[in-house]
Amino acid sequence: MPKGNNGTPATQFLTKADIPFTVHTYEYKHTDGAIGLHAAEAIQQPPHRVLKTLMADIGGQSVCAVVPSDSTVNMKKLAAFFKVKSAQMMAPHDAERITGYHVGGISPFGQRKKSPTVFAQQVIDEKTVFINAGKHGFLIEINPKQACEVLHASFADIID
Repeated sequence: MPKGNNGTPATQFLTKADIPFTVHTYEYKHTDGAIGLHAAEAIQQPPHRVLKTLMADIGGQSVCAVVPSDSTVNMKKLAAFFKVKSAQMMAPHDAERITGYHVGGISPFGQRKKSPTVFAQQVIDEKTVFINAGKHGFLIEINPKQACEVLHASFADIID
């Protein structure tokens, strides 16, 4: 596990679960709606391997969707996966309150309040992917199947 200022609840969660990961840092720049794409460019990785963590609301319950940074969550598919009528993106302040992370640094790991999580089916065969580790400019490289398993998550067709 990273020591000192690099440790986050996400890295602590993965270390405690004995899940291997590698830390990657980059200079974070706030960009409206393109944070994942900026991260992919900064670490010189294809956008489909750099995943963004999105929080959604399905009838008053929070859920977490982890998808490639160059894709968009299909809210109808997300709702269908969770067997509800509709889903909508969560307001940023609600996502921050529930996860304990700031927007642009939300990780599916070590959230303050664990939310049901789903990964985009498209990443299942990647050897590794990059996921935010709980703060701006701080990613972990991890096997997507291990990430899904430790979160008790599923893979599903949830993107356009």
